[in-house]
Amino acid sequence: MNKKNQSTLVHIIQEPRKPVGEKYPTLILLHGRGADEHDLFGLAEYLDERLLVISARAPFQFSYGGGFTWYDILEVGRPEPKMFAESYRLLNHFFDDVKKQYPVDESNIFLLGFSMGTMMSYSLSLTRPNEIAGVIANSGYVPEETDLNFQWDKLHGTSFFVAHGTHDPIIPVSMGRRARLLFEQANADLTYKEYPMAHQISDESLSDMNLWLSEKLKVKSS
Repeated sequence: MNKKNQSTLVHIIQEPRKPVGEKYPTLILLHGRGADEHDLFGLAEYLDERLLVISARAPFQFSYGGGFTWYDILEVGRPEPKMFAESYRLLNHFFDDVKKQYPVDESNIFLLGFSMGTMMSYSLSLTRPNEIAGVIANSGYVPEETDLNFQWDKLHGTSFFVAHGTHDPIIPVSMGRRARLLFEQANADLTYKEYPMAHQISDESLSDMNLWLSEKLKVKSS
């Protein structure tokens, strides 16, 4: 593992365990509220060995309990506008930094978000869809209550794996189902799964997302 700070966002990386070629399929991890870049990083050892894994830290200190956050919440589904806009700006720059600083296969870049990190993953992928091969969205929602201009008509090159717990007390499963409806209406390449879990990633959902990711890598690499 190497730690890198030469970017708009602090992040850590894991190089591919089985590299293929000179440029690597890349997975960017975006954590939830009150966590940091280490929170999702433990997933890397269970995911496809060809991946360059990059885990980013949200830019704002979380005032209630430590860690970091992408924005404050006015209510479920409504980010605080100024913090959200700043995080979105920084994430865009970070995405560009990643492509410049690392040996990234730009046709094979994936995002994996959890909770608030899912909202940021949706924000980036729906505004830059031609640059992102796929999104793994865990326990989140599409941030419709923002000023972003989502390109729903340009998702033909981006695939989505959406996972949500039916017992989620933080972000109700109805918001995952709303995401499913939006992607179905856009005719996006969508895999949607619900699990008997709370606000978490379970062994079953992790196994399913890894199978999905490996299959998408095969398609993109062919």
